[in-house]
Amino acid sequence: MAFGVLVSFCLSGPALGKDKGDDEEETATTKPALPNFYLDMRTIYSTLPARSLSIGFSTPPLLSRLANLSSLRTQTSPSSQSLSIDLPLTVDVNDQLSVYGGVSGATSQAGTDPWTNFSLYAFTVGFQADIYQQNGGMFPTITIQSNATRSTSDAPLATTAYNTILEADYALNADETRGVLAGMQYTRVLVDTPLARVSPDVMGYVGGYYQWDNNWKITGRFGVQSFGGAQLLNLSPFPAFTQPIVRLDSTAWTTTTIGCSASPRRSPGRRSRRTS
Repeated sequence: MAFGVLVSFCLSGPALGKDKGDDEEETATTKPALPNFYLDMRTIYSTLPARSLSIGFSTPPLLSRLANLSSLRTQTSPSSQSLSIDLPLTVDVNDQLSVYGGVSGATSQAGTDPWTNFSLYAFTVGFQADIYQQNGGMFPTITIQSNATRSTSDAPLATTAYNTILEADYALNADETRGVLAGMQYTRVLVDTPLARVSPDVMGYVGGYYQWDNNWKITGRFGVQSFGGAQLLNLSPFPAFTQPIVRLDSTAWTTTTIGCSASPRRSPGRRSRRTS
């Protein structure tokens, strides 16, 4: 159904008339304004110490971890590691709005247990919109990104996570390949059982980025994260905390276009924020 909706976007759209030239034999032609389709892939390896959860910049690993906690026979969560893959399909509705949706899969290993089989654990839908674009001006680009991630697990700890980021991006050059960032992120996780509770997580940060001509990009963020704590079934409580947080990203962009769009993609430097 989702693919059908996206195809309908591609096949429909307003027609743009072409002005006639001096040649009377030239007829008016129409050209549909088509959105761009992109299929991205993100690979994440993460490791967590015992009695810890991953909440904040990267919510999907949390859902993968919660799906496995209900089968634990111990009173505390052991250390774990996971390898996950995200496959979001993105549609650029226009230069300021993108909508996306996709699935996430992972394999994980906890304590002394063997690695689990790779399986899909969640699907995500969301959007990214530029409320204001800098375009060489003195005010930064203001972007809001919001998504909902639903666990596909049938375990008692199936979850739904809501994540919203409001970010200001001040580009230091016309190509928007280097700049400074400031933003806030709010994450709320709802568990499908009254026996478990995860409090909201709020984060404020500043940072910057630099992108080379070969589309390699490095982004750094640091700030403060405040988490209200969690209680999951019979596990020991995860205490509330407020502490500094640092994140460094190194990204290489390649583009594969599917569908019917022949227009160039928006700046990878700007679009890469969606996958954070």
